[in-house]
Amino acid sequence: MAYSAETQLQLQSDAAAIVARYPQPRSGLLPLLHLVQSVDGFVSPDGIAFCAQTLNLSNAEVSAVATFYTQYKRHPNGRYTVGVCTNTLCAVMGGDEIFETVSKHLGLGHDETTQDGVVTLERVECNAACDYAPVVMVNWEFFDNQTPRSTCALVASLRAGEKVRPSRGADEVVEFKPMSRVLAGFEDGRADQGPSAGHASLVGLRLARERGWQAPPAPDRSTDDTGTDGSESTGTDSTGTDSTGADGTRTGSSSDGTRSP
Repeated sequence: MAYSAETQLQLQSDAAAIVARYPQPRSGLLPLLHLVQSVDGFVSPDGIAFCAQTLNLSNAEVSAVATFYTQYKRHPNGRYTVGVCTNTLCAVMGGDEIFETVSKHLGLGHDETTQDGVVTLERVECNAACDYAPVVMVNWEFFDNQTPRSTCALVASLRAGEKVRPSRGADEVVEFKPMSRVLAGFEDGRADQGPSAGHASLVGLRLARERGWQAPPAPDRSTDDTGTDGSESTGTDSTGTDSTGADGTRTGSSSDGTRSP
């Protein structure tokens, strides 16, 4: 089913703004896929065709990208994607138990949606927040240090239509379509809300400041043993010459003719 005339005009206007960001139009494909997802709730056949026509690509080329990245949904998605991290650290900290409990609670498996269309449940390979494991994301907003009970309560709040607040970042979670528009590069005014880094992420910095730790200075590349072609030279210095033996050891020859290891 084709887009309405009004929707088509809005898509074309937004797509022009996206394409204008890049020296090569096809570089705008990723945000364009988020854009059509913000309209349809998934990357629909109409969305594929729109992206292809806009960027002078084939439908197959667009589909190849859309099926590679898990943020692009190829079937209707719920209003909230609840992603439970089950990668190594989150898994051993309870991520597997969280997923199993919520899966049973909702009667869903991976990438399945509740009948009311509110929640899509998925396993996530990494939420990039290991210092808060186990982590759950709702439409890519962080919910840190979760438990099976807290995640079931979170899902219940979403299905009841209640506002939920992430552990960090924006003041509340928005639905899947408006979040997809943000991912397409259209700001919604929430970028500066809330803290972006919490206590666990900043512990190392605090300790370094308290104890006066500093990173070592960068080496002076103009005085090292690497030649302009990237190879290591044996070189000479004021005390004589050195060389590298067949067994990899280096020996030096001093100005008085003696050799040293």
